[in-house]
Amino acid sequence: MTLLVTGGSGSGKSVWAEKTIHALYPGHKIYLATMQSSDPESTKRILRHRRQREGLGFETIECPLNLASVQIDSDASVLLEDIPNLLANEMFGGGDYTRILPDLHALARKCRHLFMVTNDVFSDGVRYSDETALYMQRLGVLNQALTCLADTVTEVVYSIPVYIKGSRL
Repeated sequence: MTLLVTGGSGSGKSVWAEKTIHALYPGHKIYLATMQSSDPESTKRILRHRRQREGLGFETIECPLNLASVQIDSDASVLLEDIPNLLANEMFGGGDYTRILPDLHALARKCRHLFMVTNDVFSDGVRYSDETALYMQRLGVLNQALTCLADTVTEVVYSIPVYIKGSRL
């Protein structure tokens, strides 16, 4: 099963994804962490996410760039946290954003279950710099492609899952 989890910042999507994959799939679970610690705020978020998943049985693999480089067992359930960080790393951190979608298709074929967490960053109505607007446009295109890849798409709104595509979990 491939699942895309979306929602706004602070919506509870990460906690929902972590608890759901833990409850549904008791076997080998891998948490693919894409966030790089670049300032005190990102370090706090990383530590908060680590505390959230304590005791849930995840093996954490740090993977800020190049998903194809990660070795995943075929019996693993994988939680990829998150698509926006991965895209930013590939676009602005010396990577290649065009490899993300093929790498995600390969990852979905390689593991037993893939949960991907993304963000809805398109609702604030703010005008951004050209560079940020390009990032947001690419994230929108990537999110659309991931919706096609996913068996199930769930938006988390105030910690409540709203099923957009596929079956309820």
